Parts: sequence; structure tokens; C-alpha cells
Amino acid sequence: MNSITCPKCGKECDKLFDSVCRDCFFETFKLIELPLVLHVRICSSCGAYFHRSRWEDIGNIEEVVLKAVENALFIHNEAGDVELYLEPREVTPYMYRVRAEVDAIVREEPVHAEAETEVRVQRIACDMCSRESGGYFEAIIQIRATGRFPTEEEKKCCSAIAREAMKSMKKKGDRLAFISECQEQKEGVDLYMGSMNASRQVCRAIISELGGSFSESPTLVGMKDGKNLYRITFAMRLPEFRPGDVIRFRGRIIQIRSSGKKVNGISLEDGSRFISTPEEIKGAEKIANIRDMVYTVLVSIEENAILVLDPETYETVAIKKPMSFSAEAGDEIPVLKTEYGIFALANFELLREK
Repeated sequence: MNSITCPKCGKECDKLFDSVCRDCFFETFKLIELPLVLHVRICSSCGAYFHRSRWEDIGNIEEVVLKAVENALFIHNEAGDVELYLEPREVTPYMYRVRAEVDAIVREEPVHAEAETEVRVQRIACDMCSRESGGYFEAIIQIRATGRFPTEEEKKCCSAIAREAMKSMKKKGDRLAFISECQEQKEGVDLYMGSMNASRQVCRAIISELGGSFSESPTLVGMKDGKNLYRITFAMRLPEFRPGDVIRFRGRIIQIRSSGKKVNGISLEDGSRFISTPEEIKGAEKIANIRDMVYTVLVSIEENAILVLDPETYETVAIKKPMSFSAEAGDEIPVLKTEYGIFALANFELLREK
């Protein structure tokens, strides 16, 4: 093979790189470039990283520092099969030293380069945390119940569902997914929400868990960049009847088992299944709750009836025998006394509700 003389250094070589030998070419070739000092802004509250004019959730501070170095590191466009290694070292909580090593192939030749930078961390409050601490909200969820007041258990459950939904939405990128205020009211709970879209998800999550419905009502609050700004009030209505409630509907005595888009229950008179909708049973008479049950003595069992002691008067009364009834005379059995009569509860029904 004929040798070639490098016109720059005079060495003999097999081939030229841009009219010079390999050593002369790579002497001036810059595989990587990295600024000596980098500045990063991190939210002191949520840890978000300010990048390209917006805040991003990345991870812990070391991940943010490495991300900043990756974004600032220039690698020559001729480089192929690039392997990057970054080694961070904390100097102080506000300063890191990061060493970058790069191996690549340039014009079929292996190349190695190193660089080091200093990353200075500035901790400030991001726009979302500033809004949250300032009580910013785009929507209000008013949690109420149809025909009654929500129980303390329901109010706590709704608040917990809202907090979990906010965590999920924030992980998906909705940085306004926060609850800026929770106000307890006699008739329910008012949640002041940072995100309008996340508020809809909260309402749907509550309905999925507890049943009910919601409606939206916008209110004009101002203008920005020539566009109207609205706040939305979400009127959340929990079901009128809860699981365990006993109602009288169209002459039937029904124990509610679940209440959502559909209301499921069981007849305490004959054990038949009951399915309806919240709208259809609206206004039905609530006569008891399964927790109102008491124990009484089973006197005797007949084909379709049983004789029990009235739990208040201790008189012997005949009532309908429930399905799947397995007690024996002399046992104490759970019953529910209402103004429409006494109803025996099969053991499995009791255990399921307790």
C-alpha cells in the first residue's frame, strides 16, 4: 500500500482525514463540548426542574443534575456508536461536580474524550407550588348527598379518593393537580381544586366507589390574553340510600346492597333480587338500617313461616321464613323490627353486612 505524507506534520500515513493525518485531524477535532459552569433551578417544595421555559418532574436532585449536564453536553454530529458515562460528585447541597466521558466512532476510528463541569443549584418555588400555597383554584367540588347529609365516613372517603386521584394525575403530568383547601360544611365538604380536568376525574372516581352523580356549572371570573376565564363548580351528589339501608319501595321491603349507576338489593320478604336506578327509587321511604337488627329467640319452624319472640313485647309472632335459613328452634336469630313488621335475616346476610 502506498504511503501518504501529511502536509501538516510531514508524517507518513495510510490515509488522510480532511487532507491531514489521523493525529493532526483529531488534534483539533472536538468530540464533546461542555460549559464550565451550569445553573439549574429546582423547586424547593416539589423538586421540579425548570427546563426550556417550563417546570418538569424528573426525580431526585442527582437525576436533575445529570439531566442538566446531558442537555448541555454537545457531541459532534459525526460521532457514532456513542457511549456516555457521567459521574456526579456532591460538593455542597447547592453545588455538584460532574465528569463526563464519551467513547465514540468517528470516521471508523475509536475516539475518547473527557470534560468536567460545575453545576450550581438554585432552589426556588415553582409556579405550581406558588399557586398552591397562594390558594389558587380552578374548580370547586361540592360533595353533598341526595335527601340527607353525608356521613363522616363518606366525607373522609371522598377526601381520600380526591387525594389519591390528585397524586395519580400529578404523576401523569398535570402539575395543577392539587387540593388548595378543604372546607367542612354541615351539608357536606367543599374541595377547592387546582385543576379543572383533575376535578372531573375526582368526581368520576367518587361515583365509581360510592355511586351518585355530578353536574358542572361554570362561572366567568375574568379574561386573559383576550380569552374568558372560568371557574367550574362540580355539584357532587352521593346516593340517597347507602348499602345497609332498608327502604319501602312500591310496597316492597328492600335491603340496599350497593348503590351506583344501578341500585342492587334484596327483598327481606321473599329473598328475591332487586335492581333499580337512583332516579327510580328517589323519594322511597327509608325505614331502617341493617345495623338496627337485634337478636331474638326462634320458637319454631314451619314450612314457609317461623315463630319468633317479638324483641320488644316478647309475644310470639309468625313471620315469613327467609331463604337459606338454617337455624333451629331455640336459637337466637337476627331480626329487624320495623313499622311494617318483623323480618328475619339469614345468617349469611348478616355476616355480609357487618
